[in-house]
Amino acid sequence: MVGLGPIVLAASAGLGALVGQAAADGGWCSAWRPPPPLAGAGGGARGSYCAACGGTGKVACPCARWSDGDVGCRTCAGSGRAACRSCRGSGTRRRAAVRVAVRAQRALVAVTKDR
Repeated sequence: MVGLGPIVLAASAGLGALVGQAAADGGWCSAWRPPPPLAGAGGGARGSYCAACGGTGKVACPCARWSDGDVGCRTCAGSGRAACRSCRGSGTRRRAAVRVAVRAQRALVAVTKDR
């Protein structure tokens, strides 16, 4: 039983790092917020906000977790908030360009066989 202590300690430390990273990414443990109202939006525009940042365009910078009161990193310039990677800081959903490759098919021709 004594020999398993360091293994359990190392495993729990690793789990804590994973949970901390999930919190920094705004994952499962972030508080839910209602979507912000969109200016000039019609009735069907609700839900066009970015789900990753809640429409703010900013997320918590991971450097804020390990900062010791310094200026911070280049990404956030010490503010502790960085541009959302999902919406690139716009706060709204991005439309993804999709390219679909369709192979050209030969036209079907009816062939009759003489007997």
